[in-house]
Amino acid sequence: MELAEAKAGGADEGVDLLAPALLAVSGLTIRFGGVTALQDVSFEVAHGAICGLIGPNGAGKTTLFNCISRLYDPGAGSITFDGHPLASFARHELASLGIARTFQNVALFATMTVRENVCVGAHAIARGGFLANALATPLARREELRIAERADALIEEFGLKGVADRPAGALSFGVRKRVELARALAKGPKLLLLDEPAGGLNHSEVDGLADEIRAIRDRRGVAVLLVEHHMNLVMRVSDQVVALDFGRVIANGRPDEVRANREVVRAYLGSAG
Repeated sequence: MELAEAKAGGADEGVDLLAPALLAVSGLTIRFGGVTALQDVSFEVAHGAICGLIGPNGAGKTTLFNCISRLYDPGAGSITFDGHPLASFARHELASLGIARTFQNVALFATMTVRENVCVGAHAIARGGFLANALATPLARREELRIAERADALIEEFGLKGVADRPAGALSFGVRKRVELARALAKGPKLLLLDEPAGGLNHSEVDGLADEIRAIRDRRGVAVLLVEHHMNLVMRVSDQVVALDFGRVIANGRPDEVRANREVVRAYLGSAG
């Protein structure tokens, strides 16, 4: 990762990073045995902002994502989303709250078609219960129609019409990444967590991904929290960058500011530059 060569695109002037936060992480600390994975981590992400989360391997980025996803319970501190403390919600309630996530290793149902995978995302926020679906009530039928229409719109948007009826497991890695994005957005989230979305993509696909992330935010007003090692991608798309090292926040600001921060340069390059 060449930090010195990363091009900072600069923050979107339309995003007010000082506006009331959609996501607020405050004093987050978590330990595994004698190892402190996160130490007093605090930062905020505004509505509609793209925030890049960077740091060397072992800095605590994935641990932070897992705390936001309610996979881990921190030992201290809090996470507030849209005014609600996340500790009050079970992990299966996050979709209805407005949080969606993609994973470093694409997590699709390999034997299901692309359309079926995208529909699964919409089902996560469906209003009909098990009994309504089992009895095929009018509510359930309307819900299924709405889900199918949402899935078809996303398939069109992400250029997946040609593979919509193919099993997801038979597709290339880059295409499966797009399917996973479509499935996450089928939930209609307010916050999209992207866990190393550029992993395994070629240069052309990374360029397309950068454009897609910005377009997702611009089309929907969705805030994005992005964990990524591809520094050019982070600096190109982010309004805000938070840098972690050994579980601590060492920088938090606009891309150019963080890129020039001496602690960040030291963490990546081993010197103050």
